[in-house]
Amino acid sequence: MLKQRLQQKLLQKLSPQQIQIIKLLEIPTIQLEQRIKKELEENPVLEEGFDDGDDPYTATDEMNAQDSPTEGEQENDQPDEQEEFSIDDYLEDDDIPDYRLNLRNTSPDDEKKEEIPFSVGSTFHDYLMSQVGLQEFSDKEKQLAQYIVGNIDEDGYLRRDIENIVDDLAFTQNISTTEEELTRILKVIQEFDPPGVGARDLQECLLLQIERKDHENPAVVLAHKILRDHFNEFTKKHYKKIQDRLNVSEKELKAAIEEILKLNPKPGSSFSDPMNKPVQHIVPDFILEIDEGRLNLSLNSRNVPDLRINRHYAEMLKAYNESKKKPSKEERDTITFVKQKLDSAKWFIDAIKQRQNTLLLTMQAIIDFQKEFFLTGDETKLKPMILKDIAEKTGLDVSTISRVANSKYIQTPYGIYPLKYFFSEGLQTDSGEEVSTREIKAILQELINNEDKHHPLTDEKLTEILQKKGYQIARRTVAKYREQLNIPVARLRKEL
Repeated sequence: MLKQRLQQKLLQKLSPQQIQIIKLLEIPTIQLEQRIKKELEENPVLEEGFDDGDDPYTATDEMNAQDSPTEGEQENDQPDEQEEFSIDDYLEDDDIPDYRLNLRNTSPDDEKKEEIPFSVGSTFHDYLMSQVGLQEFSDKEKQLAQYIVGNIDEDGYLRRDIENIVDDLAFTQNISTTEEELTRILKVIQEFDPPGVGARDLQECLLLQIERKDHENPAVVLAHKILRDHFNEFTKKHYKKIQDRLNVSEKELKAAIEEILKLNPKPGSSFSDPMNKPVQHIVPDFILEIDEGRLNLSLNSRNVPDLRINRHYAEMLKAYNESKKKPSKEERDTITFVKQKLDSAKWFIDAIKQRQNTLLLTMQAIIDFQKEFFLTGDETKLKPMILKDIAEKTGLDVSTISRVANSKYIQTPYGIYPLKYFFSEGLQTDSGEEVSTREIKAILQELINNEDKHHPLTDEKLTEILQKKGYQIARRTVAKYREQLNIPVARLRKEL
């Protein structure tokens, strides 16, 4: 049963400008430049630069002032009240502008029918396919070889079982073959460049590469034996066991290990095509300079243009407002369009300004908090700092600080750092001092770099050393920090 009733609700909604500011806060400088270019293309009222230092809002302010005449003006205009119209009168008309009634069923992809030039390079699989064409294969063997190459991953490995490939060929390609025939063709592919391609595991990959080496070299012969017969011991760095079983000296074993370390565990990565090589560009959002002990922070706005509102459109709207004759339907459509674009331009300029102020305020708070680090560049000077600390110093919300820190970088005399680098948890020392986990990681890295590689430090030993230095830390925490630093366990750090 349907019922009608009145209900009051209290809702909190973000204004369009607030949403715009939030989106602009999240993007880094390189994307901001693209966003501004897009807005300049879409909004004819918005343009680059300032006019002789004039405030870009002057024309808009004059336009708004025309919407609200003074009392004197109202008295003088009383006789012509029925002949004059304000902007609000124009917009209160019931007619819907024509541009709102136009339906566009074409997508952006349909509109871009012109051909766009692009560059194409040779891929790793194209390189392998070209080598297939150089072999004396029959038509069937060529199809099988191409199918095998298609299953080789970017690292150069064939990670699918031959048995499964036989079934795939039978069901999807209607090609009947055997495991023996596929294995024979795979052996041919394993002779392709780069060496090691088509291997089914790491051991086979390294063996394929060592077999192409000069076997008159004793170190190469010994390396081949190690990879073939003692691969498990080699991966676990049980060098003493290998030395005893092969009855070789430490010097001979070391020479063989050096030959193995020259091999490429990912042969596919050795094929590099500059046309397809991904390039990551980092444009710093902030620039920090040190001048006689003073930290000078600035925004990197080198490629971000100044914005202003086009005077022509503001004056056009002002002229329509001052006109005493009733505008036509086309003129009303024009007024509506221009006013919307003026509002949009003003909102966008305000959002850019607020973004800059928020970024500077947040970054300045981070610099004040981590002043010792920015003066010296010493990682051990970093203090424990979380988002809430900066939110309290700036008076901003934690979510706003998070958006500022996301994907932003600062250029310092010591290098370029992501803002997230300066945030870390803290631990207490014996003296009760709060230290950053980054300081502990830096000390941990230094201890491992300076350890005796014949007898590397275990996690227990590292924990003991840190505790002697006054850092109350558990062994499992040391293991966690070591893994975060991408450092293997002591056994795998052992060298001859």
